Amino acid sequence: MMKGLKKWRLFSLLAVMTVFLSACGEDYISTLKPAGAVGKEQLNLLLFSITIMALVVIVVSFLYLYAFVKFRRSKQGENHMPKQVEGSHTLEVIWTVIPIILLLILAVPTLISTYKLADVKAMDEVDEEGNKSALTVNVTAKLYWWEFEYPEQGIVTAQELVVPTGEKVYFNLKAADVKHSFWIPSIGGKMDTNVENVNKFYLQFDEESKDLEEGVFFGKCAELCGPSHALMDFKVKTLAPEEFENWVASMQATEGQTASADSADLGEATFANSCLACHAVSGVGASGAMGPNLTTFGDRNRVAGVLEHNKESLEKWITDPESVKPGNLMTGKYGELSEEEISAVADYIMSLSVEE
Repeated sequence: MMKGLKKWRLFSLLAVMTVFLSACGEDYISTLKPAGAVGKEQLNLLLFSITIMALVVIVVSFLYLYAFVKFRRSKQGENHMPKQVEGSHTLEVIWTVIPIILLLILAVPTLISTYKLADVKAMDEVDEEGNKSALTVNVTAKLYWWEFEYPEQGIVTAQELVVPTGEKVYFNLKAADVKHSFWIPSIGGKMDTNVENVNKFYLQFDEESKDLEEGVFFGKCAELCGPSHALMDFKVKTLAPEEFENWVASMQATEGQTASADSADLGEATFANSCLACHAVSGVGASGAMGPNLTTFGDRNRVAGVLEHNKESLEKWITDPESVKPGNLMTGKYGELSEEEISAVADYIMSLSVEE
């Protein structure tokens, strides 16, 4: 008897914890607090499906309890024989037709949403001047960082996706090495990035991120891709359309910007000699760089996607990247830099910014 009571106490505790934990989640990363039209539609579809399934559970549970109480042997007697319904066409029709109806109720809105959210024809539409009318971003997933190219604007950035609010943003998704998966939980469902083919979909960002606790939405890799999969984050900064245009103009103004090996600044000279081969400091260019574009590094809120955005974290990353992200491609390349050079190059990288 006591063992049974303990089990019920544990069950009750778990039930209470489930209720409280279901309310957990921050706006910048929770699928249950969508900040975009796609996420809201997917959440509504999820809630609709849960409602249908809950209704089935309630009805079946009621019938079970009703039969359990009404036809118990102590009430009907030892010699009572229930009515035999084997071969009843009525019952067979009921338990065949009802599930079909429920499946259709679930399938119809699911299929409508699936085809609607997969419609990317507007990606190729052009205006009277021949320019694409929709914003398109080419996303390339790499071990263990993200590259974002805006082909119509001629700019490239990394680790931080910047998009306007109130309009559909279309994505071409691919991977440079192994399979990854692009996911912004607060905005919409994930989509795989493959090496062999390009996947396409769109998202809509309805809220500006500046009012969030960290000023950005969080993006994740949702496909196990290696030892640092859990650390393969990116951030999403959503701006009002006019602010986005200002950001694009600021990025375009960095065309030709580079670091000089002859600079009197030790940080810039060290960067030019040791880092520039892999990391660009101009937002204008093509995708495909060995390392992340650092043009907007000073505007980010994380180092390597996961560390606090400060000089100490950056020095740690430069000194020993393997301790932060095992298996990353920067590992073991900076052992010859002195502490003075590491400090100077960290100051230089932290100074890279396009935002006022």
